[in-house]
Amino acid sequence: MSLRILLVDDHAVVRQGVRQLLADRGIAHEVAEAQNGAEALSAIGEQTCDLVLLDVSLPDMNGVEVLKRLKRKAPRVPVLMFSMYREDQYAVRALKAGASGYLPKTADAQQMVAAIQQVAAGRKYVSTAMAEALADYVSLDGEQLPHEKLSDREYQTLCMLASGQRLTDIARALSLSVKTVSVYRARLLEKMKLNNNAELTYYAMSNRLVDLNPSIGN
Repeated sequence: MSLRILLVDDHAVVRQGVRQLLADRGIAHEVAEAQNGAEALSAIGEQTCDLVLLDVSLPDMNGVEVLKRLKRKAPRVPVLMFSMYREDQYAVRALKAGASGYLPKTADAQQMVAAIQQVAAGRKYVSTAMAEALADYVSLDGEQLPHEKLSDREYQTLCMLASGQRLTDIARALSLSVKTVSVYRARLLEKMKLNNNAELTYYAMSNRLVDLNPSIGN
């Protein structure tokens, strides 16, 4: 199997490492690169590819939003999410938005190759952690938890706030103004009926939305 892959990640070193891995394993004969959502959307409109490998955290827009737009432009192209976030944080959102699988950046080379081959063959890639996240979601029998009512950007802001990041840190990471991030914070607090960051953090910890001992970075 030799594929044409669009790799979307804002870190050059990650793109270089993944591209080399795919070449060494004979998985891809062509790897196009995009460092943000706008470039990814432009690339998918200009050329065809067999699979998109898409990061969740991008500088100009949330990866799940990019996913939705990609699926509107090229509905038949499978998208494998590739992210620093644990599967129980974003997997369900990504699958609902049209992703064919979700691969954490802690995955080893063998897992990545297996996931890409499975998704490229038209199947879903579901790891054990993702299967548990999906089972938890289905067991709610359609009842939405408060955080599931948030937009993708509000949800990302929730996770970053609960991880101890300041508004200025979040604004810098997401290439937004502090005022815009403050608006997202106000909206998510209102939607979730929370009063402050302490309640927000407690909620996120109780629902395992943040990793108390993060072992990887974006």
